[in-house]
Amino acid sequence: MIVWGIHMGEHVGFDPIENGYVAIGWHQLGDLNAIGASREKIKSALGENIAYEKPGAIPVHAGVLYRFLEEIQIGDIIIYPSKVDRQVNIGKVTSDYRYVKSDPHGYPNQRSVEWLASCPRTDFKQTALYEIGSAMTMFKVRTHANDFLIKIGLNEGLPEVEVDDEPDDESATENISVQADLTTKDFIIKRLYNQIDHYEFEHFVGHLLECMGYKARVSQQSGDGGVDVIAHKDTFGFEPPILKVQCKQITSNSGEPEASQLLGTLGEGEYALFVNLGSYTKA
Repeated sequence: MIVWGIHMGEHVGFDPIENGYVAIGWHQLGDLNAIGASREKIKSALGENIAYEKPGAIPVHAGVLYRFLEEIQIGDIIIYPSKVDRQVNIGKVTSDYRYVKSDPHGYPNQRSVEWLASCPRTDFKQTALYEIGSAMTMFKVRTHANDFLIKIGLNEGLPEVEVDDEPDDESATENISVQADLTTKDFIIKRLYNQIDHYEFEHFVGHLLECMGYKARVSQQSGDGGVDVIAHKDTFGFEPPILKVQCKQITSNSGEPEASQLLGTLGEGEYALFVNLGSYTKA
């Protein structure tokens, strides 16, 4: 069993999780089975069908395509850090390669996955997050594989494995920028999650609203019907828009029932603002 990491664009939304698959692009090549299970043939196809400014990118991309076509096996583990909700999804490969020409996201090369766990990024140490933030579209997870396996009840004691394709200079430079952005977000969210209490978090949200030009009042610690902060533009709070804010100091996803509870507190001319440290379910 090998542990693989994969990146998919934020535009895919929740679709891979809801429909149980992982996918990569390069739709210009068509069905990879028609090219043949050979790195050299895939390299040739990339050179013929895609205009590359830097030839050094071709072997890197060919390596990704070859591994997705040939090296991933049924039963292997997939780590997918989702950009749409900042969750780390862990699943098991359940099918061979297939080509889905009609895929709406431009990712026709697919494999089915049974998703076993979805975890907030705060569940993992920063070095493990660095590893799954690789510049590669698909890669083997080496040093921190067990950090992810333990979340699905496995701990294989996997040895480190060598990666035979390194990202080209352009991809590596882009990765530094992406990693800096992700690391900053992870740092801020972990501080807000671990180092202040819920009431301090409500005051933090209230202060943010004040920086945006609102007058903000934090409710008593006992709560006010699910409303933690009330904000408005005028000094006395008479004039709309009036915001009723609920603050959840959680890094998991909030769902429709919680949002509906907040909406139920609204009067005429009032708006609801829901704040958490994670994201939201599709509903």
